[in-house]
Order: sequence, then structure tokens, then C-alpha cells
Amino acid sequence: MGVREEKSVSEAPEKAPGNRERTPAGPAPRPLGSLVARSWQALLWEQLWPPVAAALVIVGIFLAVSWIGFWISIPPLARIAGVCAFGLLLAVSLSPLIWLRLPKRSDALARLDRGHAHRPATAIHDRLSNSAGDPVMEALWRAHREAAQKASRGLRARWPSPRLAWRDPYAIRALVLLSVVATFFVAKEDHERRLMAAFNWTGAVPSKIYRVDAWVTPPAYTGRAPLLLPGIRHDEPAPKDTAAFVVPAGSELIVRATGISSLDLSAQGGLAEQNTETQKNAGIERHFKIAESGALTVTGLPGGRVTWPFTAIPDRPPTIGFLNDPESAGRGIVTLNYRVEDDYGVASATARMTPIPPKQGEPAPRALVPPPEFPLSLPQAHTRAGNGQTSKDISDNPWAGATVMLQLAARDDAGNEGVSETREVQLPERVFTKDIAQALVEQRRILAQDANARDRVAHALLALMIAPDRFTPDASVYLGLRTAFTRLKLAKNDNDLVSVLDYLWSMALQIEDGNMSDIDRELKAAQDALREALQRGASDEEIKRLTDNLREKLEKFMQALTEQLRRQQADGERPLDRNTRVIRPQDLKNMLDRIENLAKNGARDAARKLLDEMQAMLDNLSRTRQAQGGQEGESGDPLDELGRMIQEQQRLRDKTYRQGRQDGRPQQDGRPGERNRRAYGDLRNNQQELRQKLEQMLEALKRRGGEGEGEEGQGKDGNDPGKQANEALGRAGKAMQDAEGALEGGDSDNAVDAQGRALQALRKGAQNLADAMQGEGEGSGEASGQQGQSAERTDPLGRPMRSREYGDDFTVKIPGEIDVQRARRVLEELRRRFSEPDRPREELDYLERLLRDF
Repeated sequence: MGVREEKSVSEAPEKAPGNRERTPAGPAPRPLGSLVARSWQALLWEQLWPPVAAALVIVGIFLAVSWIGFWISIPPLARIAGVCAFGLLLAVSLSPLIWLRLPKRSDALARLDRGHAHRPATAIHDRLSNSAGDPVMEALWRAHREAAQKASRGLRARWPSPRLAWRDPYAIRALVLLSVVATFFVAKEDHERRLMAAFNWTGAVPSKIYRVDAWVTPPAYTGRAPLLLPGIRHDEPAPKDTAAFVVPAGSELIVRATGISSLDLSAQGGLAEQNTETQKNAGIERHFKIAESGALTVTGLPGGRVTWPFTAIPDRPPTIGFLNDPESAGRGIVTLNYRVEDDYGVASATARMTPIPPKQGEPAPRALVPPPEFPLSLPQAHTRAGNGQTSKDISDNPWAGATVMLQLAARDDAGNEGVSETREVQLPERVFTKDIAQALVEQRRILAQDANARDRVAHALLALMIAPDRFTPDASVYLGLRTAFTRLKLAKNDNDLVSVLDYLWSMALQIEDGNMSDIDRELKAAQDALREALQRGASDEEIKRLTDNLREKLEKFMQALTEQLRRQQADGERPLDRNTRVIRPQDLKNMLDRIENLAKNGARDAARKLLDEMQAMLDNLSRTRQAQGGQEGESGDPLDELGRMIQEQQRLRDKTYRQGRQDGRPQQDGRPGERNRRAYGDLRNNQQELRQKLEQMLEALKRRGGEGEGEEGQGKDGNDPGKQANEALGRAGKAMQDAEGALEGGDSDNAVDAQGRALQALRKGAQNLADAMQGEGEGSGEASGQQGQSAERTDPLGRPMRSREYGDDFTVKIPGEIDVQRARRVLEELRRRFSEPDRPREELDYLERLLRDF
């Protein structure tokens, strides 16, 4: 046999034409061809699968590490190193593919021949290299192929065998697969983020360090703490869009950036930039005013775009309103009770007064001085809601006693103002008992209300100077009237007229009080200064200084009053009434000491209330002094005169009764004898004189304003003591007149009955007059028509006792010693804690606010 060459058909060399093979070579059978193809594929898979399997193991480890959260917990540089390590391992595992060689056909045939003798698959595909036309050799070749064909029937294409078990004897691939499945369920819905975290290398390369901080500072009067906004950092992602921040209108937005040289800010809506300030460390600080709702956007930063939206709450105007009608508390003192409310706190309140508008067709008056206007005290500093009470002495104001339009106004720190309803009120005034003083004060008020009335006032002054020997026997009074008249006629401008107002007032005080007027003014000024200090919350040192000043003025006042009473008694004037209240200087000193202690311990309202009570007591003393001084051409106290009349009427009644007993039976003609007629005539004359005295006293009461005030202030109230006194005294006069008629006719029985009625009416009138005078003295000189409760009751020291007919009680409870001591201990503890600097700043701020409001 010739030499056989095992080559595939595709690799058989091309023979020369003279050496052509004579053995026919047909294609391999179809079943054997499919086996060769599968064997070839198996060989290729055995080369591909080991590196691919290694790569899949590396990928599985990467997935397990990612889903367990490893990349999230390490810094960016460690992430880069980990990803690079996994990439290197993946490249090494896939590196065998670089040298991959595709299997040959002969390799596939050889794989089929494994385990079979004589290599049937290879023999089938072999060719005879050189038969040289030898029939024997060709016959042998055909026999050989036929044997190989028979043997190929048992050939099978075995499954690929990549030998992974040999390469991975510890089955790491299975452990990796189990880890991937377990970590997949551990990550839940966070697979993508954890996986992509391996490739998040932000911050790996150090970037420029910067930060942007922003906060909102509300106005100080709101009492709100600053609001810190989400900031921007170089190492943090930009804050996401948030809900609008609710801030008070007028708040200040401050944006501070460090580490950058420029800041791109865009304000929308009600935000307006105020200024820009460059810091020393190349930072920027910019301020914005939040007037209305809007937003601020920051752009151009590596962290991204940030927007801060704001909703501005507008500051509502405060509200203020009357709680009841204005009251009078003392001589010329008006008391206002009101309620104030505001969303952040009322800063101040004012009582404003305007003249009454003229009637249609009447010329408008030109006020020489404006009506009084004074601040109102608040329940506490920057109160949000509460009831307040203010007492103001306007007795020396030219508008005292006039009718004005009163309106209250409240203002907050933002400048918003709220006003109350307007009420028509008559201002209280000081009551003068001297006719000349009353006339001067009235003309002063007329001139103050209308500067155009100067001629009318001049005529009134001129009328007061008629018959000076009768009406103004005091030369100093006449000269004062002449001076006032001359200054009024020579006045060239309003300033000159205002000086006339001041002169008329000082002259009225001199006529009414004499030398006591200067001491009264000093005492009043000291009281007003202390009251104003208590209202504005002055320091303890100032309160002590003003209290000492008031104590000094009060001592001078009591000395002058004592000296005046001593002179009156030495001049033979009537002594003090046994019912007159006696106030010792020690009582006033104790009240001053308690006022000082209350103010020192923080009870300013109670101290102010006690000061008002002291002023009421001093007003009672002044009125008592004026009553004891008497009026020009008039008798003394009406109650004393009325008492003497009651005694005289009782004596007349007794004489009439005895005269009737002495008469016996009348004569036949029914008329008494001559002797009895003279007796009855004397009784009638005495009764007539007594009736005339009663009428004179009634006229004096009318001049003093007793009846006028009763009719004006309480004419609608049948229970008014002043009106009842007038009615009772009128009945007494009528009964006296009936007694006169009966005495003229000698009818003793009817005369005694009429005198009894007169006596009963006099006693009733005296009681009512006493009640009316008490109400005038203790109810501040104005007639009040408050359902029969006009006269305020007083305690033994002359201090007014508040009525509780209203639903709201504005009296201030005077703290007892236990309350004062407790308040002092609380104040000392607050001061002790505030003096410890190691306490938190928030606590120190809170303690400071408490001490400021205490």
C-alpha cells in the first residue's frame, strides 16, 4: 500500500495534471458531517467557557458587593480603587480570549475518533495520496473505507468538557451565585442606586471648598427667633425644593457665601435687595427685604440650583376701643378704660381730642391752642391683648370743661395705626368756689377754643371791673383784671394770646387758693412725674428719686395746710366739723413708702393705683380747705347753715305749740285777743325770716353749681341726691309759707302741722345735700348719670372705692405683704440665673425678656 496522508479536503495540495488521483472522493455522509460540526462547536466552547465563567464570577462578586452597600460606605477614592481592581480582574479573566484559536476540521474529527480504533471518522475523510493506477491498491482503499463506514455508525459527538471543576475545585462559582441572589433581596428596591454608587466619584478629586448659608431675621418687635434655611455645601448635594417658609412681612433675608468670589441670586415677588457687603475672607453677604411673598433662587454653583420660597404674613393694624364711658377721678382728672389688641404687640397708644364740628352755616372757630392729647398706658410693654386704664390730670389745660370729640389711637412697631370710635365727651375741670375765679376760667376756655372771640372775652373782663368797690374790693384782683384786659387788647399774635391764657389761669389760682396755689402746683408736678415714671417702667433709682421729691413736696403741702387752718381758727372762723375726716401725715408717708416698695418689686400697676388714691385724698383735703375758706359775700358750709335752720325751725314749732296751749279756746268771734295777735305776729315774722334764709341758701347753692350740676348731669335720674335735696328744701319752703298763713290767722294747730312738715323736709333735704356734697367731693366734681350710682363711696381715708356695676373690673388689687415677698424672691432668682454666663444663650435671652417685662 502506498503512504496515506491524513489531510482534509480543504488542505489537500493541488496535484499536477500528470499525477491526478484516480480514486473518486465524494462528500462525507450527512450524518457524519453534523457530528463533525458539533464536535467543532464543542471544541470552541471548551475554549470560550473557562474565561467567560471566570469573568461572570468577577461580575457576580461585583454585584454582591454593590447590592450589600459597600460602595456607599466608602469614600470616592476607595470606590475608584475598588472599581479598578474589579476591572483588572475582569480583564485578566478574559485575557485567554486574546489567544483563542478556532478549532480545525481535523481537530473535530480527532475528537470524534477518541475512544474508537482505527479512527473511523478520520479514515472516512482521508484520501489516497498516490495510487499510481494500481488496481490492487485502489481495491484495498475501497475496502478500507467501507470498513471505516461501518465503524462510523457508532460515532457520537460528546458534550463539551471545559473542565471547570478542575479549574475551580472549591466551587467558588456556586458561592458567588448564592451571594448574588441573597444580596439582590437585601437591596430591595435600591439596586440601581447601590450599583451606580460604585461609579459616583464626585469629590474624589478635591474641589473648591465653598458654602452658602441663608437665614431670615424677623423684625425685633415680633419676638420670633431667626429662621435658618437649608444651606449649600461643596460636599453635599443641592437641597431639593421645599415648601414655602412662613415669615412675618418686613423680615430680613441674609445670604452669606464663603469660598467664592461671586454669587448669582435672583429675587422674585416681594423680595427686594438692600445692600451687598464684601467680607475680608473674599466672601459675600447680601441682604433682602421680604415685604411680600416671593422666592430667592441661587444659580451658578457646582451643587446646582437652589430656590427658597417665602410666604409673608402681613402685620395687621392694632385695634383699640372703649370699654365704657370716660370717667372723672379727682379734680380735672379724666380716666379712660380701653382694650388694645395686636398680632405682635402694641407699641404705644394715644388719646386724641378734636373740637366739636360747627353747625351748618356757622363759622368754624380758630382754636388758639389744640385740645389736649396724651399717651395712654399699656397693660404691659408690647402687649398683644389686654385692658388698660389711664388717668390724666387736665385741670390746667385751657380746654378743661369743654365738650370735645375723643378718639383713641394705637400704633405698633411697624407703624400701623388703629383708631377707636369717636365719642363726644365733656372734659372734667377743677371746681372753683370764687365767682371771679370761675369767670376767669370760663373766659380762658372761650378764648382757647376760638381766638376770634378775643373781643367778647375783653368785654367780659371789662364787665368784671364794673363797681370794683362792690364786686372786687381786693385791689390786687382789680389790678389783675385790668392787666389781663390790657394784655388782651394789645396782643399782636397768637403767642401773645397764649400768654394771656396762662395769666388768666395763674390769676384764677391765686384768687382761689391764695399762697397755697404755688405749693399745689409743685405737689401736682411731683405726682405727675412719679405717675409718668411708673407708666413707662422707669428704673428703681429714678422711682426712688421721684418718690423722695414727692415726699418733700407733700411735707411742704401739709405744713402750709396746717398753718392755714391755724390762721383761720385764730381769726375766729368756724372750727372743723366733727364729721370731717382727719388724715395724719404719717398715713401719707406710709402710702408713699408702700408705693416705692411696690414699684421696686415690680408691681407698677398697683403702685400707680395707690398713687391715684393718694391724689384723691389730697383733692379731698383741698376741697375741704376751699370750703372752709368760704366765698366772697356768702356764708359758710350749707350743711351747717341748714343745721342751724333745723334747730331754729324746731324752736319755732315748740313756741307755736306752747302758744296754742296758752290760748285755750278762742273767743266767740273765733279770733284771738290783742296779746295773742302780737305773739302770732312775732312767730309769723320769725317764720318768714327763716324762709328767706332758706331761699338765700338755695340761691347760693345754685351759684355754686349744686342745682346746675344736678340738672345737667343727673336730671334724668330721680334718685340723684342733689336733685332730691333741692326738691326737699323746696317742700320745706312751701311748708314754711303755709305755716306763715296759719300763724297770720292764729291757727296754731295748722301752723304746728305745717312747721312739722317743714322740719321733716329740712331734715330730708339736709341728708340729701350731705350725700350730694359727698358725691361731689369724692366723685371728682362731675355729675355722673350712672343709674343712681353717681357718688363714689370712700373709705375712712377718703380714697374712692370703685363701683362694680360694669362687667369688667379695672381696679388693681394692692398686693399683700406675702405677695410682695414672693414677687421679690422670684425677681432675685431671675437676676441670679441671668448673672450666670455659662447658661445657654437661649435661656439667657428668655431671662432677659422676663426681667425687662417684670
